[in-house]
Amino acid sequence: MSTAVTPVDRLLYTPEEAAEALSFGRSTVYELMAAGELKFIKRGRSRRIRRSDLEEFVNALEPQSH
Repeated sequence: MSTAVTPVDRLLYTPEEAAEALSFGRSTVYELMAAGELKFIKRGRSRRIRRSDLEEFVNALEPQSH
């Protein structure tokens, strides 16, 4: 009998993980953080982005019409 492992629903993302979740490049995420457009938490030298802040960022994006 095998035991299935359920992935943990993350609360915090590294900038690299956030970039993957957003389908953006890593440098774009760092630029958004530096510009204050994407909130983050800094602990020592580490930066983490809350899942709720990622969702808030995405919900605030305006769709483009051509």
